[in-house]
Amino acid sequence: MLLKSFIVGAGILLAISASSILSAATAKPETEASSCVKSDSGIKAAAGSRDGKKGKPGEKAVAAAPSANKNPTTGTTNSNVPYSVVISGGFDTDPQDHGRPVVLIAAALGVPTEVFREAFSGVTPAGPDTGPTSEEAQRNKAALLKVLAPYGITNDRLDEVSNYYRYNASKGEIWSRTQATATAKVVNGVVTGITITKPGAGYSSTPTITVTTPNGKITATATVSFTKDFKTNGSIASVTNK
Repeated sequence: MLLKSFIVGAGILLAISASSILSAATAKPETEASSCVKSDSGIKAAAGSRDGKKGKPGEKAVAAAPSANKNPTTGTTNSNVPYSVVISGGFDTDPQDHGRPVVLIAAALGVPTEVFREAFSGVTPAGPDTGPTSEEAQRNKAALLKVLAPYGITNDRLDEVSNYYRYNASKGEIWSRTQATATAKVVNGVVTGITITKPGAGYSSTPTITVTTPNGKITATATVSFTKDFKTNGSIASVTNK
């Protein structure tokens, strides 16, 4: 009888121990899963603080606002929002030059504009869609160098400049150019000046500079510089408020 009681008691103890072990085994994955969720939440929160504003626990991270874009085709720069500067135009040619950027060509060659016009007066231009024949090209080159050679212009330099500024207007092309950009200097809400951030190149005439302010638009006057260097020939040297 005593032996039977002992065996029954031991069985109960074993059953209780097994139940405790199973409970512990079942609870452990839940704890790990909870830990993983918290860890993932912490990673998301950390990512949020890097990408945007740091929020309070439980709040969604706010993405950082994208920076303002520049518009190179119009030379717009918005560094002093709502004050913006727009540089437009500046690619006109003299009617007597029939679309050729003579001021740029002459400057690159290092001769006065009128000298190049005189040299070009002896040239027979080719059609817009067909180039000159070899004979015509030779005659044109001879006519140009007859006037330009005394100024130290060589055949190679003439070819280099002519090729750089050559374009086909009938196909909607324009000569090589680089758009300029600028920003407004603002003091106590008043535009006190214009800062050139990129002088550009290839301007054949004076561009229009417009400054937009909270009270309306104002204009400024640009000065264009001509040099022998393609990178700076026809660049904006300075801007003056009107």
